[in-house]
Amino acid sequence: MAVARDIMTPAPQCVGEKQTLVEAARLLADLDVGALPICGEDNRLKGMLTDRDIVVKCLAQGGDPASTTAGQLAEGKPVTIGADDSLEEALSVMAAHQVRRLPVIDGHDLVGIIAQADIARALPSDDTGETVEAISEE
Repeated sequence: MAVARDIMTPAPQCVGEKQTLVEAARLLADLDVGALPICGEDNRLKGMLTDRDIVVKCLAQGGDPASTTAGQLAEGKPVTIGADDSLEEALSVMAAHQVRRLPVIDGHDLVGIIAQADIARALPSDDTGETVEAISEE
């Protein structure tokens, strides 16, 4: 049975919790991704930052992306999965928390990211639609 580490994107690039949203936006653009893990100076995961977060939680509120840091947008304990957890567990966590990207942790270390598309590719084609639907329910 496949586990999270089998399908994850390894060694994800982090945005530092003290980096500004302008720096984060440039990193998102440079990497051509829609989300990045937010990591602290201790290299521990502090949260996830999406391009949508920058727009909705900063720009739309009249915030200044040049002075707002990524860490200021990190909310609560990040939703994660263990590197050796099953794909079924990853899907369950994504659906329960309505997240499309799931940081993969080994001990206290961030070792990868699983996206909704990774799980869809790993499952039989019959299950793909159900997977997307379960994660995307509102």
